[in-house]
Parts: sequence; structure tokens; C-alpha cells
Amino acid sequence: MKAGWISGATRVCGVIGDPVEHTMSPAMQNAAFREASLDYVYAAFPVRGEDLGHAIHGMRALGMRGLNVTIPHKVTVIPFLDEIDPLADRIGAVNTIVNDGGVLKGYNTDASGFMQALLEKGVDPRGKSVLVLGAGGASRAVCLALGESGAHVFIFNRAEELDWAYDLAATVSWHAECEAKAGELKRENLAGVLPRMDILVNATSVGMTPDSDRSPVDADLLRPGLLVFDVVYNPLRTRLLREAEAAGATTIAGVEMLAWQGALSFEIWTGVKAPVELMRREATRLLEERED
Repeated sequence: MKAGWISGATRVCGVIGDPVEHTMSPAMQNAAFREASLDYVYAAFPVRGEDLGHAIHGMRALGMRGLNVTIPHKVTVIPFLDEIDPLADRIGAVNTIVNDGGVLKGYNTDASGFMQALLEKGVDPRGKSVLVLGAGGASRAVCLALGESGAHVFIFNRAEELDWAYDLAATVSWHAECEAKAGELKRENLAGVLPRMDILVNATSVGMTPDSDRSPVDADLLRPGLLVFDVVYNPLRTRLLREAEAAGATTIAGVEMLAWQGALSFEIWTGVKAPVELMRREATRLLEERED
């Protein structure tokens, strides 16, 4: 495929959400399609909640090959699909759809993307104690992946939505046949458990641009020997990551998970091994440009 050339046979993929203007996915995916010489193109489509069903029917009618699904549609899209991958079903959220001859199947690559980012850094969570902050969609994927990998999972969430944390802990305990625990996200509880944790994962939006001066954890609670993974990718280096590094902790940035979940979506649509490093570089480049 010639760079920038769209033919009558070009297969179309994209991302739907509300909003989608901030997404890194078009840059990552189109760079990957060019690298692999595939006649594919990827675009972003803003879709309001009330239009979601029409958008999915349109995907089928137009013969679009694939979609990524982002906030706020990852759960509400499920009833419009024909099949759900077992992992996505356990998580209760879909972020990737593939169209096979009019049959729409949903997947969740957030969970596998998170695990691949860990494993790429040489981190096996089996047997480790992991504190996950947040109980929303990202946390569901992270916690299920960790529980099923054999980690000991602790989930903290803010008081207003503490029931989400308890419900998620019960879900992880059921599917992973382990005992996940939940509690309120506050300094007293953080101070009590962090000394016993091997890994800390921020799956909240705290620290995301434009509120990049915030962190979900006080700097004095961070320490050497702790691995801190922040799923927030904008900015590239969140306050939590900067303060963790200053405290001697090891860190993994959210762009790692972003690149891997995108790569896994690419492979579902194309059947071709994704150029993960290229996708990571492209996302990083775009994020750096936005920060500048």
C-alpha cells in the first residue's frame, strides 16, 4: 500500500467514544498499517450515547473491519454485539470489535495490554501483592488480569463509590478463585497497606491532563522496592510517576499499556503481528508534541 493512498478495497477501522478528539489511536494504528503494508485506514468517530446503536449497525452495514470503543461506551456497547470474547465477558467491558462477515465480536485488550506491559518489563505478578486505585472500567480490566495471573489484589476507591470497589473485589474473587479485598482510598488506608505491597497501580483519572499537578498518593508513602504503574498516559510522566522515581521506586508509564492494547487490537483485525515499538514511539511522539 502506498503511503496516504486509499483504494476501493481499503478496509476501514476506527475508534468511537465521546469525546475522541484526544485519542492517540489514529496515529498509532495508521503508522502500524503503513509499516505492515496493509490496505487499511483508521479514523476517530465521535458518537453520543443515544447514537451508539446506530453507530454499531452502521459498522455492520458499511462493512467496517474493526472498531475500538472508549469512554463512555465500553459497557453499553455489549448488547449491540453478536458475540463476546470470554475475557471481555468476565470484565464486563469491550474496547475492541471485529466484523467477520457481518458478525460483530467484542474483545477487551485493556487487560492483556496491561499484562503485556508488565511482562515486557520483566514483572510477573504471580504471588505478588498489588494495590489498584479505582474501580471503574480500567480498574476492572486490570484487576481481573491480575487476579487471574495469581496476584493478591487490593482495591481502593473513593468513598462516594466504595460499593464499586467491593463489587469488583467480589467479581475478581469469583472468577480468579482468590480473595480480593477492597477499601476506601484515603491516606490512612494507603499508609497501612503500601508497606506490604509489591506493586501499586493507578487506574483512576487523577493526574490526567489538565489536572496533571495532582497525584492519588502522597509522595512520602512511596518507597524503593515498589513498582508503580500509572495507566494515565497524558501527560507521559504523571506527578505520581515523577514522585515515585524520586522515592527510588520503579515505574511504568501509561503509554506502555496504551501501545500494547492498540497492538492487540491491530492483531485481532489484521491477523498480522503488530509493530509494537513503532506504535509506542508514535504515541509518545504525539504526546510530547501536545505537551510542548
